[in-house]
Amino acid sequence: MQLNQIIGQVIDVAKQAGQFIRHERITFAADKIEYKGLNDLVSYVDKTAEQKIVAGLELILPEAGFITEEKTSTKIGERYNWIIDPLDGTTNFIHGLPAYSVSIALQDKGELVLGVVYEINRDECFYAHKDAPAYLNGSEIKVSNAPKLADSLVATGFPYYDFSYQEAYIKLFTQLMRNCHGLRRIGSAAVDLAYTAAGRFEAFYEYNLNPWDIAAGIVIVQQAGGEVVNFKGGPEVLRSRELLATNGKITGEMLEYIGKYFTANVNK
Repeated sequence: MQLNQIIGQVIDVAKQAGQFIRHERITFAADKIEYKGLNDLVSYVDKTAEQKIVAGLELILPEAGFITEEKTSTKIGERYNWIIDPLDGTTNFIHGLPAYSVSIALQDKGELVLGVVYEINRDECFYAHKDAPAYLNGSEIKVSNAPKLADSLVATGFPYYDFSYQEAYIKLFTQLMRNCHGLRRIGSAAVDLAYTAAGRFEAFYEYNLNPWDIAAGIVIVQQAGGEVVNFKGGPEVLRSRELLATNGKITGEMLEYIGKYFTANVNK
């Protein structure tokens, strides 16, 4: 299986799902909302989009399994597994607020080797695979060259159902706010990672993340020359529920703040 031979097909699957989501947004009504948990929203759009993605990917790699947010497939592959978020940014979608995205990643024996993030509203498709550059709509992208946090724009996500570490997280947020160009909260981790890969952000950090939120974006950031670690600076991020992605130049500064204002408080 050659990654460069299938990535175009994966992009097509992501865009087809995005087209469905874009169309459904026109007539979407609040009575279609369901709750998976506190502030954890879902609708038929998420579930139908995921079914469409799974069906499309099965044609590309029949032996692969699936790790999906909406659990429309529970098949696990021996070697290959797709990791899918059919609509990352559901709350934005429901409220009619950009941005939201389709996120598709591929694992090969546990290693992330391919990622596609399609931001629907701007029609921007970010993608990359192992041993190749990262791209946005056919043009190569790289992370920012900003050398320090003081020159950086940073993205994050706020807790929306697990508020255990809220106080520590706000302290971290406050200190970063005072030491960078600004902080942004878009509402889609997949988009945050894609924007970091494209040099629009110098860093993105968040906790309480699931594999489908970040898998595709991790590949794109890494292939764009960036760095992805957990809050302790280690390489395991997919299942650690915490992630820091940077341009590779401000990782140390970011980890210093995270360790002082978040990790230290959490681990007391």
